[in-house]
Amino acid sequence: MSDKKSKAIEAATKLFAELGFEKTSMTAICKEANVSKGLVYHHFKSKESILIEIFASSTKKMLELSLIQDSSLEPQEELNELINNIFHQLDNNKLFFQLNLNLMFQPSTNALLKEKILKRADILFNSVKRIFDKVELEKSEILAYTFIAEIDGIALNYLSVFENYPLAKMKEEMINKYSSITNKK
Repeated sequence: MSDKKSKAIEAATKLFAELGFEKTSMTAICKEANVSKGLVYHHFKSKESILIEIFASSTKKMLELSLIQDSSLEPQEELNELINNIFHQLDNNKLFFQLNLNLMFQPSTNALLKEKILKRADILFNSVKRIFDKVELEKSEILAYTFIAEIDGIALNYLSVFENYPLAKMKEEMINKYSSITNKK
C-alpha cells in the first residue's frame, strides 16, 4: 500500500471515529491526510469504499486478536491470551475501537456494513465459543455471549463513559472470573 493511500486511510479512520461517517467529507479526509482529492479518488471510488476498506482492515485486526493459533493451549491459557490481547489493544489503540463503536451505532454505516458486521460477529462468537466448548459444552453458547457482552460493555465504558476507567483491574477481574469457569474441567 502506498504511503499516501495509507495516510488517507489513517486520516479517514481518525475522522470517522471522531466526527462520524456522515459528518466527514472527502475534503476533510484529504486535508487531514495532506493529500489531493485526485489521489484519494485514484485509490477509492467513494467515501463508502474507504469505509469498507477500513472495516475490512479492522476486522482482520480483531480476528488476529481473537483467533488463537495454538490449539495445544489449555482453555484457561487460550482465554487469558484472548483477554490480554483485547485489553492490550483497547489500551493501545483506542481510535480503532472508537471507530468500531461508531460504525456499529451509526444507522448509515450499520446499514452499509450490516452483512460484514454480522459475519465478523459470527466469527468472533465461534472463536470464543470454541474455547468454552472445551470446558462447559452445555453452557458454552451462553458463556460465549456473556463473555462478548462483558468485553463490549467494558470497551463502551472505557471509550465513552468514564474518564479514569480501571482497565487493568477490569482485565484482572475477567481473568479471575473466567479462570473459575475454565478450571472446573
